Amino acid sequence: MLLEGLFLPLTTPFYGDGRLYLRKLEHNAERYSRTLAAGLAVLTPTGEPARLNDEEQRLALKSVAEFTARETLLLADVSREGVRGTLEMLEVAATLQYDAGLLRLPRLANGATAETQRTLAQAVADRSPLPLVLLEEWNEALSAELLLALATHPQIIGWIAVASGLETVRTVLEGTTGVSREVTVTPVFAAVTNRMLQQRSAAAGAANYIAAETLVGGGVTALASAAPEPAIRTRVRRVGFQVLAGRTESSLAMLRGGARGTMLPFSICAPQACHEVLAAWKDDDQALADEKYRRIAGAAGVLEEQMGVAGLKAASDLNGYFGGAPRLPGLPLLRTQQIEVQRLMGGMRN
Repeated sequence: MLLEGLFLPLTTPFYGDGRLYLRKLEHNAERYSRTLAAGLAVLTPTGEPARLNDEEQRLALKSVAEFTARETLLLADVSREGVRGTLEMLEVAATLQYDAGLLRLPRLANGATAETQRTLAQAVADRSPLPLVLLEEWNEALSAELLLALATHPQIIGWIAVASGLETVRTVLEGTTGVSREVTVTPVFAAVTNRMLQQRSAAAGAANYIAAETLVGGGVTALASAAPEPAIRTRVRRVGFQVLAGRTESSLAMLRGGARGTMLPFSICAPQACHEVLAAWKDDDQALADEKYRRIAGAAGVLEEQMGVAGLKAASDLNGYFGGAPRLPGLPLLRTQQIEVQRLMGGMRN
């Protein structure tokens, strides 16, 4: 799978009484699919997965898969306490044609060791039906040594650097120059999703299609039916260990240091503004990239670092994506905070 471009870590909508609001989640997935995002990520910490039970998590994965455009990659955060639970969620995601699983490792702050992290990651990867992308916690970085050890596993294809610094990114990329994998892409080198490949298989299965107008004579009754969709064209591209920036504060520096895209919490409320930074960097217009980055940096700093999920949801409401309030024990913003969000987002309407 090609891990490149803008990825959006979805929030999870709730009714006022705390019930899961699937229709609004579907609305968000459908609308985000019309942005320039390369992919959507479900059940990341931005989506409050710890406040959802297993059935709700499965429903969330299903709803997003059904309402997301086939050309948009789908990532599922499958992290659980143990290997068995994580693999069960991976099976759910694979059945729904997700493209990769996001894996957060046990936290050192909670008593885990580097060996515990490595053992769990390898045990999951050995049996995973989907490729895995390592996702850092907000305030705990993974060590370069651990990342280098895991990067050679054929099912661990990348890493989202959230708490790590630029030096770690450079060390990991330099240490994984020997990692080379083939990924399927379109003729213009864009990512190909599992749902697109499923479409190609369906088109191949319809190769015996006969147009209704050709069935004449002999008393044969022709039934009108639509012609099968043409099979998509693909090609192969070689990539190394792939890295995304996961924090707005360091995102532009990470891109310049070797990351190939971003998955920023702030991007769920301002996908266009975040994509403009990425596009300017990719076009090597670094002055414009700096200018676009300064435009989002202040707002992102407050929403990501201070207000968290409640702030991101409130900002999403302003741009036509349903945010609502967090699920208890998470609390909505105070009125003064809501006014501050409106001020911060004043120039970033989508």
